[in-house]
Amino acid sequence: MKGGAIFLETNARPTQATRLVIQRFDGTRMQQKKDWVATEEPMEIRLLYHTSTGMERLSVSITMRTPGHDFELAAGFLFSEGILKRHQDVETMAYCVEDAGEQRYNVVNVQLRRGLSFDPQRLARHFYTTSSCGVCGKASLEALEVQHGRALPLGTSVSARVVQALPERLQEEQPLFARTGGLHGAGLFDVEGRLLCLREDVGRHNAVDKVVGYSLLSGKRALGACVLMLSGRASFELLQKALVARIPVVAAVGAPSSLAVTLARTFNITLLGFVDHQRFNLYSGAERLSD
Repeated sequence: MKGGAIFLETNARPTQATRLVIQRFDGTRMQQKKDWVATEEPMEIRLLYHTSTGMERLSVSITMRTPGHDFELAAGFLFSEGILKRHQDVETMAYCVEDAGEQRYNVVNVQLRRGLSFDPQRLARHFYTTSSCGVCGKASLEALEVQHGRALPLGTSVSARVVQALPERLQEEQPLFARTGGLHGAGLFDVEGRLLCLREDVGRHNAVDKVVGYSLLSGKRALGACVLMLSGRASFELLQKALVARIPVVAAVGAPSSLAVTLARTFNITLLGFVDHQRFNLYSGAERLSD
């Protein structure tokens, strides 16, 4: 991390894949085999911040994730929630040593710089984090317009040829998916198709948060000439994260949702779905696509 913040790593190696004994049916009989599955564990993000009366602590999120790049996940989540704006906003980041045993590396403390103000109540209002929260799509878009009213500017251009090559490039850099078949991938590419960062996770939103967190913590905040490539579908939540990070082009192997398309068209994000080496669908932002 840049800017003098203390970034406390651990020597513990994350278990990103778990080996199990299973029964496999080959069409004629059942056989005992050893197999790998993606590791899934909870991670709690705790926010530490200065007040006039001292240091306060607030638990802001518990998410099920694949261990690894946990600090990026925490930073990306807090950035998407509007708490962090730049890497200098973090004073320290560390695993919580108060929790013993196997949970020790499942709690991340993020201490904000002195003087940084935020609304703790805002973190209690997740208007659009699940499809069952009871808030309609119109209200979700209106909330985004209040927070991020500016549409993304034009200027970035990416060729169809580069877009078509991205799914294969993404898959080539997903070793955990190759082993387990159970992880989502999110890759950040430049407009020439060069990979800048790739992260895998059992949660597609976590994978994107890790990519955004990587960019934030490394000081590489200007993402206006980048493409976000997703290994699955493009949901409203993932487009929301791209909007906050000001990523102008989002491409997905799978389909977008209707609200994701509406968001992309509202905020001028180029959105492509069903991308492979032969074809893709363009849903928004044709101005950024070149031959």
